[in-house]
Amino acid sequence: MISVPSRPYPYPLDPDHTALVVIDMQRDFIERGGFGDSLGNDVARLEAIIPTTAALLALFRDKGWPVIHTREAHKPDLSDCPPAKIRRGNPSLKIGEAGTMGRLLVRGEPGNQIVDALAPLDGELVIDKPGKGMFWATGLHEQLQGLGITHLVFAGVTTEVCVQTSMREANDRGYECLVIEDATESYFPEFKAATLAMIAAQGGIVGWVTPLAALKQAVTA
Repeated sequence: MISVPSRPYPYPLDPDHTALVVIDMQRDFIERGGFGDSLGNDVARLEAIIPTTAALLALFRDKGWPVIHTREAHKPDLSDCPPAKIRRGNPSLKIGEAGTMGRLLVRGEPGNQIVDALAPLDGELVIDKPGKGMFWATGLHEQLQGLGITHLVFAGVTTEVCVQTSMREANDRGYECLVIEDATESYFPEFKAATLAMIAAQGGIVGWVTPLAALKQAVTA
């Protein structure tokens, strides 16, 4: 085990059974003209974590540890997208409608792709998820079990929605979860702060929180 300085106490990273999960770093959420922008959000806040997330990816790739990327993505006929989700939020453009990067949150569209700086490499898992969490209707749990993964390190967006939901789902399935606080972001800074506090509360009820520098120092020592 590698002891990583974290909140609320050191995270026990198992190098033989750890994977990185990068949640939804896709153009629809991070670039202008995407779904996040259609909701009136400042997408520059999310764009700002790309360098840190890229450094985190490089760390895992250098170690040869597994990497998983997720995309919130729906089938072109939207059969996996409940009407209530399409209506939610009163965006200027709804899920499935055409924006400047194609149909919003639809598989295969330009906006649904992961940003170039964080593009998956051959052999890295890419999971298209129709919901907020990464396990619902994806088969990811079975794939992780097949790889022998017991520990998950999280990055991505947004902290309070898809990242937190996926961490809570992972916690319920028995994974030991660590989120890298400077490789995750929200459109609302107060939401990010509150979510990280909730994750580490009560002795790490959901998981652990640490910056990339602490993880990097621990695993390269």
